[in-house]
Formats: sequence, C-alpha cells, structure tokens
Amino acid sequence: MLFSSTDFLFFFLPITLFIYFVFLRKTKKVKNYFLLLMSLFFYSYGEPKLVLLLITSIVTNYIYGLLIDKYRERKGVSKLIIILMLMTNLGILMVFKYLGFFVSNINGIFKTAITIPNIVLPIGISFYTFQAISYVIDVYRGKGQVQKNILNVGLYLSFFPQLIAGPIVRYETIAEQINNRKETFDDFSKGIYRFLIGLFKKILIANQMAVIADFAFDNGPTSVAIAWIGAIAYAIQIYFDFSGYSDMAIGLGKVFGFKFDENFNYPYISKSITEFWRRWHISLSTWFRDYVYIPLGGSKVSKSRTIFNLLIVWLLTGFWHGASWNFILWGLFFFVLLMIEKNIIKPDKERKWFGNFIMHIYTLFSVLIGWVLFRAVGLENVITYIKSMFGLGNIPLYDYNVSIYGKQKLLFFILGIIFALPLFKKLEELFDKNKFVNAFLVPIIMTAIFLICVSFLIKGSYNPFIYFNF
Repeated sequence: MLFSSTDFLFFFLPITLFIYFVFLRKTKKVKNYFLLLMSLFFYSYGEPKLVLLLITSIVTNYIYGLLIDKYRERKGVSKLIIILMLMTNLGILMVFKYLGFFVSNINGIFKTAITIPNIVLPIGISFYTFQAISYVIDVYRGKGQVQKNILNVGLYLSFFPQLIAGPIVRYETIAEQINNRKETFDDFSKGIYRFLIGLFKKILIANQMAVIADFAFDNGPTSVAIAWIGAIAYAIQIYFDFSGYSDMAIGLGKVFGFKFDENFNYPYISKSITEFWRRWHISLSTWFRDYVYIPLGGSKVSKSRTIFNLLIVWLLTGFWHGASWNFILWGLFFFVLLMIEKNIIKPDKERKWFGNFIMHIYTLFSVLIGWVLFRAVGLENVITYIKSMFGLGNIPLYDYNVSIYGKQKLLFFILGIIFALPLFKKLEELFDKNKFVNAFLVPIIMTAIFLICVSFLIKGSYNPFIYFNF
C-alpha cells in the first residue's frame, strides 16, 4: 500500500487514527498491539504471503535478543549468538534479494546452466532486516533494553510508517519510546503537516520528474539536451521520491508519539561528496558507519586498512541497493571520489566563494553521473547514456522532445529546485514566529496542497516509488 494512494489516505489512515485516538487513547499496551496489527495488515495488503517472512524475522530476532541479554556476560557465547544472528538475517536477505544475481553470474562465468530461481523480492526486506540487526546489536551493546514482549519487537520491526521504505530506525533511537511515549496535539498537528509536505514532494515533484526520466532512460536519449534533462529529472525524482517518503514516515511517527531521526538535509547544496553523504539517506550511511565501518576498525587503524574498511562499506552500500553490477559500480564510484577528496582535494579546508562554487559544481556533476550509473539498466546502457550527454552518440543536440518533456514540465523543475534548497526551511521558520500565519494561513495552504495532490491521484497520474525496489 502506497502512502500516496487513495486506499491509504481515505481508508487505512483515517480508520487507524480514529480507533487509536478515540477508543484506545488511555490504554498504552493495547495501542502498541493495535499498531502492530495495523502494520501487519498494511504490509500484507500488497504481499499477503510474504508477511510470513516478516513475522519470521520478528520471532527469530526476538529470540536472539533474549539470548544476548541472558548471555551478555559470557563473551564467547554472546559473540557466537551475534554471528548466528547475522547469518540468519543476512542469509534471508541473500536468498530473497541476491540469489538470482549470484546464480546468473555463475552461469555467465562458468558456462553452466543452473536454473535461476524466480523469487519475488519482498518489499522493504532491506529496511526491516537492517532494523532487526540493529535491535540485537543495540541490546548487546547496552543501548536499549531487551524486549521481553515479542509484540513490542514486532512493532519495532513492522511499524507501518517506516516499514517498506525507511528511514532505517535504529533500536536505540526508539527503545524507550515503544512503552513510554506521549502523544500531544502539537505533535499530531506537526506530524500531519510534515506528512502533507512529503505527499506534495512525492506527487507534485517526484512523479512529474519520473515521466521525463523514464522516457530518457527507458527509450534512450533522443538528443544531447534530452540526455541532460533526463539525468537532471532523475536526480530530482529520486531525491523527492525518497525524501518525500521520509517526510511522510517521520510525520506519521510523530502523530503516534514516535520521534524518528532526520533522513535528508538538503544534500544538493553540498560542496563535496563527503558532505553529500552526510546529508543524503542519513539513516543508511550512519548505519553502515556504526555497524560496519567502526567495528572493522574505522579510521583508528593504518591508512591501508582504513581504505580497505571504506571499500567494504561502499561495496556493501552499492550492493544494498540492488542485485546488479550497476549498483556495485555506483558504490565503487563514490568510494573512488571519497578517496580522492580525502587524500587530494581535502574538502573541509577553507575556500573563498569561487572555490566553494567550483566545489559545488564538481559535486553536482559527480552526483549526476552517479545517478546515471544508478538508473540506467545494464552497463552498456550506462556507457551509451553518458556518451549521449557529451554529444558522442549519433544524436542531435536538440529535438522536439525537449519541448514536450522540458518546457511543459518547467514548473515542476522549478518547484524541484526551490524545494531542494533551504529556502523553504527559512520560510517555515518565519511562519513559526507568526501566530496568525500558523493559526490561519498554514492550515489553508496545507488543505490546498492536500486537495491538489488528491486531484492528481484521482486523475491517475504516474505514481511509482523508487525505494520499494530496495
């Protein structure tokens, strides 16, 4: 079920809110059980059979959490439990997400004819698997109390706002909130506001850019201009698709009294790739930092070992996004750029405005090339697309598609650029200081945004969600 769907907006969400706040407002434990029930229904709405895999993850990691808590003083036993936990969770992820990739590559390399298994990729498996690992490791590290009630583990892993496309909520972040949180009218109103901002990003920017990006990438660029327009459209689409979903997830969490960490911080204003990854998909980059990079030794080892640790992190970051060489090379691409920055460019040093401008252009250009590598299907198409961007293909500089896909969507390009900058954040800060604006103007604006988004949904506008694939 999509957040940006009429089923969710007019049936699932209103019913959930009504029961939660009208009938269950004074029963803490029952509230959690109700949210768990609705979360499992939310997931099974689209995948009725694969919800059993999610339930399996809940049960197995609940048991691992109890075992870790029981044997935490016995280092050898607790480490063995951690190893078994990782084998279980990563093994499930490997089978359902990567088995076909490995079999097809074995067939290609060794000229074998092993049948490639036709396994459906469960939505959100990468997200809830990482959260499951976070739960057990955080209990092991003493960063959150073990849950003796399996239903609370179930709520943590399956809570519907962040279940299928993140952000990755670490157990230590909400361990205390599961049983001890307080819903307030202020949080409720701010949560709905944040949800509507995310809905706006998704429907009125990401979906419109998807039409352009899909034309350019799926059919191949028809001109140099279309190649650039398509790449820029995809850069806008993927940012607003995922940051919009994160806004909706964070907003819904706030409605129910949960405080989720931010997942995006205006990444396209970055002046280096290092800064970009501090601002983009923060929950994923910090997860890899704290659960992979630092346990490997981080930067507190030799220079060569630090480089190796970063290589592992970026290989895994790429592979996490999908079972394709494109994603692996995408991860390696950013690893190389980060190594160049760390050892040559040194992006954190002071620069004058012109130097900052050059660094900003370099960052945007590098990220744009990275998104081409991320989006194009197959390495051959990646090469063809990048060649087209630089006029190396047998295509004209400009064609009639520029008018169809560029000029007609100009308003949405402008909206994408405006919302990718901190200008809107500054406007929000001004609104917060004006009681009249907060009390009267903001509700009117939010109502208008909701009605416009609904009108687009009713018209049946294109409505994909990129991160459902991960």
